[in-house]
Amino acid sequence: MVTIGKTLLAVACCAALAVACGSPAPSEPQPPRSPVAVGSDGAVSSVNPYASQAGIDVLRAGGNAVDAAVATAAALGVVEPYSAGIGGGGYFVYYDARTGKVQTLDGRETAPAAMKPDTFLDPATGRPIPFDQAVNSGLSVGVPGTPATWEQALRNWGTIPLSRALDPAIRLAQDGFVVGDQFRAETAMNEQRFRAVTPTTQLFLPDGELPVVGSRLRNPDLAATYRLLAQDGARAVYHGALAEDIVRAVQQPPVAQGADRTFRPGLMQTSDLAAYTAVPREPTHSRYRDLDIYGMAPSSSGGTTVGETLNILGNYQLSSADRVQALHHYLEATRIAYADRNRWLGDPAFTTVPTDGLLSPEFGKDRACLISPTTALASPLAPGDPNRPATGCPAGVGAAAPREGPSTTHLVTADRQGNVVSYTLTIEQTGGSAITVPGRGFLLNNELTDFDFAPSTPGAPAPNLPAAGKRPRSSMSPTIVLRNGKPFLAIGSPGGSTIITTVAQTLVNRIDLGMTLPDAIAAPRASQRNSANTEAEQAFLDSPERAGLERLGQRFVLAPPTLSPLPQIGAVEALEFLDGGAVQAAAEPARRTGGSAMVVTPRP
Repeated sequence: MVTIGKTLLAVACCAALAVACGSPAPSEPQPPRSPVAVGSDGAVSSVNPYASQAGIDVLRAGGNAVDAAVATAAALGVVEPYSAGIGGGGYFVYYDARTGKVQTLDGRETAPAAMKPDTFLDPATGRPIPFDQAVNSGLSVGVPGTPATWEQALRNWGTIPLSRALDPAIRLAQDGFVVGDQFRAETAMNEQRFRAVTPTTQLFLPDGELPVVGSRLRNPDLAATYRLLAQDGARAVYHGALAEDIVRAVQQPPVAQGADRTFRPGLMQTSDLAAYTAVPREPTHSRYRDLDIYGMAPSSSGGTTVGETLNILGNYQLSSADRVQALHHYLEATRIAYADRNRWLGDPAFTTVPTDGLLSPEFGKDRACLISPTTALASPLAPGDPNRPATGCPAGVGAAAPREGPSTTHLVTADRQGNVVSYTLTIEQTGGSAITVPGRGFLLNNELTDFDFAPSTPGAPAPNLPAAGKRPRSSMSPTIVLRNGKPFLAIGSPGGSTIITTVAQTLVNRIDLGMTLPDAIAAPRASQRNSANTEAEQAFLDSPERAGLERLGQRFVLAPPTLSPLPQIGAVEALEFLDGGAVQAAAEPARRTGGSAMVVTPRP
């Protein structure tokens, strides 16, 4: 019966989209991977060639950028299940070519109604519970926002229903994908905690072993779940049997017999799922040089913090002729912006977020007075007050930045009509909470660990403490840049709290330092987030600029490994819109084994 139903669905999709729907033979390798593609009629850039191909196929069949973004994201839920999927959330930024406006959806996960500010505190000691015990638990699972985001984006701006957008991912989950080095490495990183959860072991450790590079991993449970969404829409996740299965997995994590880990039960109820909505929000907006920078407003801190960083840098002329000073100013600007982020940013439904003040040019100029061309600032730096102009220059001492998971994924799409999407989605840690919903084929997030477990500074306001129905602060920074009202760049990255610095540094590389987009993405990265030491990649530490920066007082440490045995920061996917209607799609050439950039009609 499953095969017949799948065939009928594929035939219906082919007829509606005029696309050849045959799926790859089991022995067929993955689509070719290329970090750069130039052409016309539409483009996709993601971390994985299977996902980029899904988006390109939708564009070739006449779909628009939104249709392609949802198809790409659904495919990422199959091939990048440790970073994204319907068990998580994200932020969707869309440029509408017809109106010339940028619009956004906040699909961030929410805390269940039973969550309280002290939920992550040990009742016996009043201190935060160990971080790994919070991650590996039902307690960390927020109400997923991704299914609602897909459906709402398609309803608002797409041309096809969710059922058709899901079809490439259904086939991919059923037929499987070829396991690569990165997928095996990420599984190995999670092996011990995956073995503690029965359905996670069964799905991602076939025959009890790590997946073999070159083998094909199939997920028929996820294919069936996607078919349910295709039939019933996103409400299938928020009501009915699937919702009950999610809540059961959260409240009673399916821990393996004899497991050496204790998974705390979560607080989610079916009523929490039923109450979820993806929230339309006005994008953040700032001017940098002659460009308009649009990003994601709170609950994300990405749009405000990238914007403030650029507002600070806008007071200086950065030049590739003096890369030491350019990099020094970039590091100082992110240091300052992060001090302000940690003080002011949270869910706007629960705290007053001074978004306009943080993004005002006056506040950027006010904060820029802290930067010395000869001496680095000391961290943690105290925040400024965007509600009180001309008070930003005293440095003071602030609080250290809270912890944030390094996973997540990002994609960008564009179509022949000129519509553009920049979309970042996540399940938080690599592998999320490690809890797979039994029989459903997807991992649940651990997004609620993005809340501050306790106030960072006793007696000071704490805008990111847990609360019922609240969305935890995020660093996701999907960004669209316009020049003279038309798209110039679309960009974003995974990387937890390093997302903001990754996006900001790539923009500086491209806009100020004269790099091409592929070179701006490939350049070595450093991430200063109001900490005593700046995390940097090895290539940055080996660069000729390091010594000059250290003479100014900048202090560097090697970035910790995240999704790779090698220390890496971020994984950018981006588009640049060229003259004559051409587009350049660009992705990482090497980080996370490289991304996948594709165009509908390649340039000869």
